[in-house]
Amino acid sequence: IMMCPCQLQQPMPKTYAHCCERFHLGEAAATPEQLMRSRFSGYVLGLNQYVSDTWHASTRPKNLNLSADANWLKLELLTAQADQVHFRAYFKDEDEFAVLEEISDFVLEDGRWFYVSGKTETHTIELQRNDVCLCGSGKKFKKCCQ
Repeated sequence: IMMCPCQLQQPMPKTYAHCCERFHLGEAAATPEQLMRSRFSGYVLGLNQYVSDTWHASTRPKNLNLSADANWLKLELLTAQADQVHFRAYFKDEDEFAVLEEISDFVLEDGRWFYVSGKTETHTIELQRNDVCLCGSGKKFKKCCQ
């Protein structure tokens, strides 16, 4: 059973079949948060067509070339408002852990939400010895990836 990529390292993770799969199969996301989570999972799984189809035509890149990427480790939702979602996406970049923080803007058209744009910041993370390692092992950083 596959855990949903947007649920990795969450206290009670949902399976892919009970989370984002339905959106990837065509169901419209009811909220910007659902769309953001399903797009994160789409990036992790390399779902080019889904990510493209959920990107508003006014800002969608002409060429999107995704492939499955296991370097994405964890999604953390900070706030979700009417048409905006603030999140952090943690990833492994070579030998360092990093985070992409974004405030994403969405628009509702014809009953479907679309990603429009986002304000992003990316930076490396300095884990302390007793922090839980971001690799997903559940171990403290000092006994894992340090």
